[in-house]
Amino acid sequence: MNTTLGSTAISGITWALILTGVGLNATAQLLLKLATKPLAHFSEFNVDTLTMSVLLLTKSASFWGGMVCYAASICVWLAALTKAPVSVAYPMLSLGYIVVAAASVLWLQEALSPLKMCGIALICLGVILVTRTSA
Repeated sequence: MNTTLGSTAISGITWALILTGVGLNATAQLLLKLATKPLAHFSEFNVDTLTMSVLLLTKSASFWGGMVCYAASICVWLAALTKAPVSVAYPMLSLGYIVVAAASVLWLQEALSPLKMCGIALICLGVILVTRTSA
């Protein structure tokens, strides 16, 4: 399956690489947010709190899971960039905003205001326009 964007044909595997990279990056963000929850009580930023933060994070499975997801996303993203024009691939990273926003509501019980939803809709529109514009 090839999708034509302007004069560029992008295969299904390339789309899979791009979307996997986006998904891994979004997962990394969510896991790192989860890992930082125990740090919320630190009211100051100084050497002591930095040291305690590092110690807490190094013991966190969520932190390490997030770092593994980041590393994997870089590898997948490099593979995607060998196949797709960066002018198409890079805007697709914005889809991560949608994934993270939805997951943060469902998984982290964060609020999603109507204004944020409008912003996400504009991002979606922008991604559609960028991927449909010929060079």
